[in-house]
Amino acid sequence: MNSGESGESVGAAHMRFDDNSLLAMLFGEHDRHIAQIEHALGVIIASRGNELEISGPTEEVGVAEAVLSELYARLKQGERVNRSEVDGAIRMAGARRPGADADADAAPQAPIEPIQTRKHPIAPRSPRQAAYIEAMRSHELVFGLGPAGTGKTYLAVAVAVSMYLSGQVDRIILSRPAVEAGEHLGFLPGDIKEKVDPYLRPLYDALNDMMPTDAVLRRLESGEIEIAPLAFMRGRTLSNAIVILDEAQNSTPVQMKMFLTRLGEYSRMVVTGDLSQVDLPIAARSGLAEAVDVLEGMKGAAFIRFSSDDVVRNPLVTRIVRAYEKREKEAGPAPGGKKRS
Repeated sequence: MNSGESGESVGAAHMRFDDNSLLAMLFGEHDRHIAQIEHALGVIIASRGNELEISGPTEEVGVAEAVLSELYARLKQGERVNRSEVDGAIRMAGARRPGADADADAAPQAPIEPIQTRKHPIAPRSPRQAAYIEAMRSHELVFGLGPAGTGKTYLAVAVAVSMYLSGQVDRIILSRPAVEAGEHLGFLPGDIKEKVDPYLRPLYDALNDMMPTDAVLRRLESGEIEIAPLAFMRGRTLSNAIVILDEAQNSTPVQMKMFLTRLGEYSRMVVTGDLSQVDLPIAARSGLAEAVDVLEGMKGAAFIRFSSDDVVRNPLVTRIVRAYEKREKEAGPAPGGKKRS
């Protein structure tokens, strides 16, 4: 180990892999995974046969080594590795290094158990995603707050599927407010199901990514999985179930209180939303905003706040979210104290 011209400590690491058949998947097509790690961490990775040499700043070399070890272990377990998995492994390994920034939503230092679904296991791709998964496993009520692309809904559905498949709950209930974002339900063709299905489509998509389509359809028919607008929850007691309210920023205070008080025995609730994207009338207060004000700090409830740093979609989405966050911060609150959306 020595220091470069800038005084930064320079290090190197040697890695050897015992299964050559997995290296092509580890490296990626045209070594794109290796290039992704090099670009993200500022290291150089040289390969010779089944061995790798990593050089660069000492801390980043350690992170790169941890990333490669984690991805290789996933491949040995039959899991998939793609660009998104590489990005997630980099985020998670970086968060665990000594001196990494930490806050109340930071991930646990030890790796957490991936979410098991019928199609493939799902691992967190950011420290707050890890904290979110842990919160859903250990709390009866969890609020996932933050911008699009941070995995709030996807991970909630994944945990729901995992709990259902393991017998922890008997039912999965997924709901959204049917609030028009510049559209009007009454002018859409079809019956009520055909009118509201477009609002619920992201929930169907998430389910189909975790269970075979025919299995999803059978459980929808039997009622073991239910997808319904928020208004349909009134008057019910939801027991032995995991219940997810998505896009909760578009609920009214009355609707939110109604939903939260549906929680029955042996059940869990997850509420997700982005308070910067409220589609309610300008004068209306978001039920999600009120619930955060009223319930934060209450025993049994957890609040995980995501930011643009947690966006796991195309990197351009991260830049888009940050640009809007900057503009909203400069503009200040909208008239009446409501956040601009």
